[in-house]
Amino acid sequence: MALTPQKLHEYKKRLVHQRRMLERSTLAAVEQGRETMTDDALDPADRAVRSYEKEFLFTRGTHEHGQLSLVKGALERIEEGTFGECAGCGTEIGAKRLEALPWTPYCIACQEKVERGELEPVHQAA
Repeated sequence: MALTPQKLHEYKKRLVHQRRMLERSTLAAVEQGRETMTDDALDPADRAVRSYEKEFLFTRGTHEHGQLSLVKGALERIEEGTFGECAGCGTEIGAKRLEALPWTPYCIACQEKVERGELEPVHQAA
C-alpha cells in the first residue's frame, strides 16, 4: 500500500498541528517552571510541593521534547520521500500504526526490538 499524495498531505497537516501544540506546551512548561522557583521563606511542606511541581514539569518537558523530535523527524521523512518506511528494517509501516502514531519511525516489530534494546533507536535531534 503506497501512500497517495493526498494521504501524505493529511499526515503532514496532522504532524504540523502536533508540532505546534508540542512547541506551545513545551514553552508553557518552561514558563511554569520559572514560576515555581523555590523561595527560602517557604516552609518545608511548601518547598516539597514546589520541588514536586518542578520535577513534574521537567518530566513533562522531557517527554514532550522527545515527541517533538519524533514529529520533526516524521516531517523530514515526508520531505525526503521515506515517510511510512520503517527506519529499522525498511519495510512499510502498517496503515493502522501510522494512523495512530504518524510520527513513528518504526514498524511494530522494530519498535519492540528498540524497547528490548535489540535495535539502536534512530538519532532524534530536536
